[in-house]
This record gives sequence, C-alpha cells and structure tokens, in this order.
Amino acid sequence: MDVTQKLEVFRELMLSDGPIYSWTYDPSGNLLFSNCPDQPVLGTAFELSGCLKQMLQIAKEQSMPTFLSAQAGIIWGAAYEKKDAQLLQCHIIGPVRYTDTSFDAVLTELKEMGIHNYSVAWLHSFREAYERIPISQHMQFSRDLKMLHYSVTGESIDVSDIYFSYIQDSPLPRKKPTKDRRRVYQSEQAMLEMVKNGDLNYKKALGDSMKVSNGVEITVKDAIRRARISTVVFCTIVCRAAMEGGMNPEEAYSLGDAYIQSALDARTISETTSICMTMYDDFIRRVHRLKENPHYSEPIRRCCDYIAMNLDRNLHAQELADLVGYSVTYFTRRFREETGLGISDYVKKARIDRAKLLLKTSDDSILEISEALGFTTRNYFTKCFREVTGITPIEYRHSEL
Repeated sequence: MDVTQKLEVFRELMLSDGPIYSWTYDPSGNLLFSNCPDQPVLGTAFELSGCLKQMLQIAKEQSMPTFLSAQAGIIWGAAYEKKDAQLLQCHIIGPVRYTDTSFDAVLTELKEMGIHNYSVAWLHSFREAYERIPISQHMQFSRDLKMLHYSVTGESIDVSDIYFSYIQDSPLPRKKPTKDRRRVYQSEQAMLEMVKNGDLNYKKALGDSMKVSNGVEITVKDAIRRARISTVVFCTIVCRAAMEGGMNPEEAYSLGDAYIQSALDARTISETTSICMTMYDDFIRRVHRLKENPHYSEPIRRCCDYIAMNLDRNLHAQELADLVGYSVTYFTRRFREETGLGISDYVKKARIDRAKLLLKTSDDSILEISEALGFTTRNYFTKCFREVTGITPIEYRHSEL
C-alpha cells in the first residue's frame, strides 16, 4: 500500500476508537484535509495557539513525530511526510486532552494568550468543541502517534523517540503561577493512596495532581534536566508508597532503580512523561495483584476489578454475570461464596472506601463526592457511609484533619 492507502486505514482505526480525528497540512500551512466535525473552530485554535507555526518550524529541522501542546491543555500529534529531505505534508491527529480540565480554567489561559479579543460567538463555539475533545492517556496517544508515523514513513520507532513541543509564546506577559501548597499536598496524598491500595481507577487522582503541580520547583535552565529530576523524585515517592502497600522492598527498590535509570537516560521531555506514566501504572498494578485475595477465582477477580473501575455507575448482577459468562443465579452464589458479601454490599463497601479516600485527600464537597460515586442523594450517601464506618462523612473528614 502507498502512503494514501495506509492513511485511509489508519484514519478508519482512529475514528472507531475514540474517535480521534486526522488533519493534513501542506508545507505552507494550508489545510488540505480534515475529518473533524469541529474543524473550523479547532483549526483556528491550532493556528492561534502557535501550534501550526511551531509544527512547520519543527518539520524543517527534523523527521521525528511531535507532540504539540499549548496553554489550553490541548494535545496534538504531528508526523511528517518527506521525500529526499523535502517536506511534502504534515499529518496531524487530535486534539486530545490528558485531564478533564474545566473550560473556565481553559478560558483563563486563552485570555492570557490574547484570544479573548475574538468574538463571543467564536468562544461559544470553542467551548462546545472543547467539551467534545476526547480524554486520552499519554501512553495510548503516544502509540497512536507512533502508528501515524509508521503509516507515513514506514519507519518503526520507540515511543521515547517522539519529540515534545510546548508552545509558550503568548501575546501577553504571563504571570508565574502560584501554588497552593495544601492542595499540592492533598493531590500527592491521593496519588500515593492509590498506589498503597493498588487502586486501578487512578486516572482522576493523577489528573488532579497534574493540574495543581507540574513537578519539582527548581531553577534549572535545561528543561530536560528539570524533567529528569521531577521524574526521579516522583519515582522515589511512588516506590515508598508501594512498599507501604505491601510490596517486597527488594522488588520495589529494584523496579524503582530501573525506572530512575531510564529517567536519567531520557533524551526528551516526552520520554520522561512516558516513564512517569508507565512507572505509576506498573507499581499500582503490582500492588493490586498483591492485594487480590488468593482464594478468588479469576472470573471473580475480573468482576472486582470491573467494579473498582465503575464505582460511579449502577452495576447490576446481570451485567457482571455477562462479563464472565455465568448465569445470574450461579454468579451471585459464587460471588458471595468467594467474597463473603452480596454484590450490592460489595459495591457499597467499595464506594465507601473510595469516598474515604476523597474525603481525606480532596476539597470536594460531600454532595460532589456522593454524586461522583453514584449515590442518588447526599442523605443516602450519608446513611450508607454511617452503616459502613459508624460515623458520618463530615465526622470522618474532621477526624482526618
């Protein structure tokens, strides 16, 4: 297949998984193709943010694919089609977001970039388009960009070869952000609790932490050096948390040392980011396996993991039985035999355990926590919390201060 045919197959795959949209620009920055329904407004945002200009500049200097990100927290991936070192086309996927940031926070950053000069109608359209931008994990989007690069060039690369470009140019002077140290501490504690508990549903805690802190506060001109230091520090505290969660110190230290060495050898910021994500996920999954009841069968473990990942939903026995291919009658009996709890009681306990973590490590209100965990009302949440813990959510939060 030629490049055009490979791209057609790639685009079909991206649309069926996300979806993530595709774009193509010529060497002068003219848009040749886009299958994104929000192309007019997102294409404008791509240009206004400086990503288009930066992409064309990078394309002249190198051939490795690139992550492009501006202050609004939107990530694009670019791969470059060349012939005899001459740029033919720039192929884009995205945009995606790594965290579920409120649009109000995005709007503040847009104003700092000078985009507040645009019409109310444009900002309204951008708000609607922004809400539809899919949230993706860094590792998954890295693999998508790696696949795009292969489709365009036929070259197989490592994720660590992807270049990261953060657009910091702004028409207006930017103030140095101030950190709320208490919020930073809370978000760090939430992340470490996820490791200690082997909690597979860690995305929100990780995303919240990234919103309030972007690493170790040190004065280093070399950005990659700062990224390496932050990664080493992060790896160290995650390693300690894993040991507190029951991981054997010898295994934890050996694994941590391997990730730290990888961070020190990293050549790009995107590589250090990839190492952080992989390391965090690796430690959590190892602790999770340690905490699994050895008497649980594989189907029941799958259901317990599924429950942990879907605490905000109303889960029914039929859905869980279908997950493992059992009849409802057999599944409910087997589940109670192995866990000692009926399905509804198990789900309620799992939700309360998550609520305890949120009460201890976040500023979310009681109502916000109850809604996030799928309780119908705040009063019902309080009732369930008291049944499991013996105290109310407010009393629990005050006891942890």
